[in-house]
Amino acid sequence: MKFSEITGEQWEELSPYLDTCLLPVTGMTGTEKPYEATEWLERLRDLMDLIEIPFKGRVVTYPACHYISGSSEFMEMLNEWCGSLKRAGFRYVIVVTAKNEFNIDCPAADLLFRPDEEDNLPNQADVSNAIRALWSGQA
Repeated sequence: MKFSEITGEQWEELSPYLDTCLLPVTGMTGTEKPYEATEWLERLRDLMDLIEIPFKGRVVTYPACHYISGSSEFMEMLNEWCGSLKRAGFRYVIVVTAKNEFNIDCPAADLLFRPDEEDNLPNQADVSNAIRALWSGQA
């Protein structure tokens, strides 16, 4: 479910069930050509589909953070965003990125999904198992 699909009245009713926030991080640096930006966004969409489709009704997708830097200040900001989402009512925060070489250090995130070293997206079963383990307290 997208953040923009939830009204204030609905949030009070749905928040006990919508306990997981999906925070996309595209991983672009600003040096991408238009077609490369499109490719990054398509890969991020494909990765998000592994979570959004099977877990609709429990996961709320927030707006993507498209541009990143390798600086520690960015990591601190990302960690703060995840903490803020938890203070706003989410029990779990899952960060996804399309960029495999982007080393995310975010203790406030409960899970992180990204492509592997060969740039392959994680498979559906591994994503589902990790999320179910998180929800059951086994992660």
